[in-house]
Amino acid sequence: MFFHDLKTERLLLKNIDVSDRNFIFSQFSDQVVNRYLFDAEPLSDISGADEIIEFYVQPEPRLQHRWIILRKSDGMKMGTCGFHCWNIQDLKVDVGYDLKEEFWGNGYMQESMKEIIKFAEENMNIKEINACIFIDNLKSIKLAEKLGFVLSGTSYEIFRNEEYLHNRYSLYFTK
Repeated sequence: MFFHDLKTERLLLKNIDVSDRNFIFSQFSDQVVNRYLFDAEPLSDISGADEIIEFYVQPEPRLQHRWIILRKSDGMKMGTCGFHCWNIQDLKVDVGYDLKEEFWGNGYMQESMKEIIKFAEENMNIKEINACIFIDNLKSIKLAEKLGFVLSGTSYEIFRNEEYLHNRYSLYFTK
């Protein structure tokens, strides 16, 4: 199984690569994009973008992947989505996604997520996709629920020496 570019009606989901360096820095240094990401500080140096890209371009097979979301009409890079913590034995994977604020409310992330969920089901032999979402991130919760994810648990994520309650949403496939 190899990760590859994906297409939807309006979008191209392009495998992340070194040419995305400036976009990744812009994306993950943006305070709005990072508002609910409690796993790393916002980037303050371009070398942080290099580390993110390096993590996602390891030789295959790998347990993580990230796509850059581009609008077909103008090639605008709008966000990212992808998988991490792929447990091949248990047939589970975690999903993550982010979108620049100026593109919110246009259905782009829902369109992207439908495509990568389809990819996971058809190519990764997945039985379960999980999303860990901060309880105040109502837009992300609404998106997960629209896509068929159901609340499956809660946990505290510790970040900057504080606890943040997260809900775990799961999407199950019958095989």
